[in-house]
Amino acid sequence: MWRHPMPHTRYAPDRGLTTRMVVTMFLIGLLYVVFVGVLIALLRGAWPLILLIAGGLFIAQFWFSDKIAAFSMGAREVTPQQAPELHGAVDRLCALADMPKPRVAIADSDVPNAFATGRSQKNALVCATTGLLRRLEPDELEGVLAHELSHVAHRDVAVMTIASFLGVLAGIMTRAALWGGLSRSSRNNNVGIAVLLIPLVSAVVYAISFLLTRLLSRYRELSADRAGALLTGRPSALAAALTKVTGQMARIPTRDLRKVEPFNAFFFAPALSGQSLSTLLSSHPTLERRLDQLGRISAQLGQPGKG
Repeated sequence: MWRHPMPHTRYAPDRGLTTRMVVTMFLIGLLYVVFVGVLIALLRGAWPLILLIAGGLFIAQFWFSDKIAAFSMGAREVTPQQAPELHGAVDRLCALADMPKPRVAIADSDVPNAFATGRSQKNALVCATTGLLRRLEPDELEGVLAHELSHVAHRDVAVMTIASFLGVLAGIMTRAALWGGLSRSSRNNNVGIAVLLIPLVSAVVYAISFLLTRLLSRYRELSADRAGALLTGRPSALAAALTKVTGQMARIPTRDLRKVEPFNAFFFAPALSGQSLSTLLSSHPTLERRLDQLGRISAQLGQPGKG
């Protein structure tokens, strides 16, 4: 059963996010049950291989997702002596939110961004890039970190890790299943049908998974903005950081943006190369929508809004 996603924290609960996470995981889980069933039906001789790969890769991704993400981004864990300001901000926010302190890391990249990963609060990791640390004021950095820690508190980072991986799994399983089925028996009449149907089914599964994770990703970013702003009581600082990071992103070389673009769904702000993606395909809500929400929170708190 799905447990309450935010035990023992002072982050504002978000039932809308919880509902969306449950629905997304249910739909993606159902999608993959059907997908595996189709593979087994079409390539009966390869079903042990299909189940082995599906189970093994899922477990590996779930247990090592934080290490995979940190390694891929070039993030290195830092001590309080190595990064006192970053650790100090995380310490203050964790005390304010009454949550365990995650591991703290820095990625050597000029792309101004931050991300959080980990399947639970106990093994979470929050990472900021050197480009972000160099550009933001202390209160702006605290706003960004409050946003990222909200992802950990809500546990949506774990849901996104699983959901996004299942799309990749479709392609891997398809290739393995085809290879196993074709190599075992060329006399099986189902093999010819499988060669035609499996790539089509895999493409449909990937497309549906992609759209579901994008819908969830956009909502979770708004939720993290709202929860982080309410926790710190300074939505204007988060809005200033968001405006600054988005503006600075345009000055980053396209080559550098493309290197980190696969991690857009986990970033504080999307690293886009070239033209902006359409609303349907974007991993984040528009800057205007995020700033508008923070402006409303400022008004609720009786503070002047800032761009």
